[in-house]
Amino acid sequence: MKCIKIHNCDSVAVSVLNLKAGENVTVGDKSIILLNDIPAGHKFAIRDIAAGEDIIKYGFPIGHAKSDIKIGEHVHTHNVISNLGNLLSYCYDPDFSDLKAIKPVVFNGFKRSDGKVGIRNEIWIIPTVGCVNPVVRAIEKKSQVFKKGSIDGIYSFNHPYGCSQLGGDMQNTLKYLSSLIKHPNAAAVLVVGLGCENGNINELKKVLGDYDESRVKYLNSQDFDDEIAEGVAIIEKLANTAAGYTREPCLLSDLIIGLKCGGSDGFSGITANPLLGAASDRIIAMGGSAVLTEVPEMFGAETILMNRCRTKEVFFKTVDLINGFKEYFMRYGEKVDENPSPGNKAGGITTLEDKSLGCVQKGGSAPVEDVLCYGDTVRKHGLSLLQAPGNDLVASSALAASGAQIVLFTTGRGTPFGCPVPTVKISSNSDLANRKSNWIDFDAGALLNGKSLSELTDEFLNYIVKLASGEVKTSAEADDNREFAIFKDGVTL
Repeated sequence: MKCIKIHNCDSVAVSVLNLKAGENVTVGDKSIILLNDIPAGHKFAIRDIAAGEDIIKYGFPIGHAKSDIKIGEHVHTHNVISNLGNLLSYCYDPDFSDLKAIKPVVFNGFKRSDGKVGIRNEIWIIPTVGCVNPVVRAIEKKSQVFKKGSIDGIYSFNHPYGCSQLGGDMQNTLKYLSSLIKHPNAAAVLVVGLGCENGNINELKKVLGDYDESRVKYLNSQDFDDEIAEGVAIIEKLANTAAGYTREPCLLSDLIIGLKCGGSDGFSGITANPLLGAASDRIIAMGGSAVLTEVPEMFGAETILMNRCRTKEVFFKTVDLINGFKEYFMRYGEKVDENPSPGNKAGGITTLEDKSLGCVQKGGSAPVEDVLCYGDTVRKHGLSLLQAPGNDLVASSALAASGAQIVLFTTGRGTPFGCPVPTVKISSNSDLANRKSNWIDFDAGALLNGKSLSELTDEFLNYIVKLASGEVKTSAEADDNREFAIFKDGVTL
């Protein structure tokens, strides 16, 4: 197979291989002579396209032609321009069907006192402010002797915020930290503050609300002569609490998966993202939940999600989600279509619409049940949309804070990072999986080599069950790549 025409209405096809000018390719019943070299993952015209005419891929416009484009010509940034612009008005035109319920699969997880289920049994050390980052790192290092029994690890996290922030920006930080503190993958949490920061422990507790006092403890560093020794003593006690948890049978209906893509290429919307969509639908059909974010990478494909909203109320929340993020761009004088990245373009993605139409496929076909603001946790079973940017670490961290025990991350270019929860890297092409096996956990490129989506989804779900049960670890976990980034939007004093 040399190329793929994704939708019957498309005016372009995607090359599967590196194709040469003058080469003859067959698209449907049409024989086409290529006018240019077409790198793998890139597009070429399968009919003449007039200047100003929409370029159709996935059955939707991904922009319009800057000039006349001939059949067989390379279609990319040099001859395509985005259709995106300012704020839009939308109409609710429901177009969805409920998924047929299927029996949930069993995995072995950790049941928490609040009814949630963790897939890891870790102790987390979380700073309220960047000033104490060295303190939490020192506590982590000295506390490793307390790792025992069912404890999967003792980890600290760093961030640069928690002070000199104003208004909603400070609230974002407190809300994010509060949601992370309550995450079920953490059997116990030590929150470390400085004492003089405006996001101090007392302010954090106001946002945190009710919590299990046996698993969450606090340390205000300015209150102790030796804050590190005090922190290590607290971790020793928390370790006794954490070691009391053991894995037991749980249902996949207790699972929340975060859906994310980064370093996408021309195959992401053909292989890896549809695989996540199929897996998401299966998990939701079992009573589980999925969270889709990266709001800027919904631009140009937002009506697909809007028409899948369960109710008119959810539809209006989705409209606010989209237009609110466009207003965020405009506040800083940035163009709404300032995307994709250089790596995306090198991989064959031309416009933000091109990227978005591939990106939203991670959400499968399930109805949209809810829209979450940044720092919110999942409230309803099924598919939720989450307010967060496209930045890989910020968005993945937001998914973790929403309650996702796993983040499923598709990529066509590769990346080694991991967020606070197991971060599964799914390659869009087999070449990447083979070259960067130290980064990639699952290869969706098999879909280009004859494997069916149903068959590969079965294999992927089997991997997820093993991961959730602690039988396997992600590459990022194995390399101890775990960190978080908080979404900042405001003045720093």
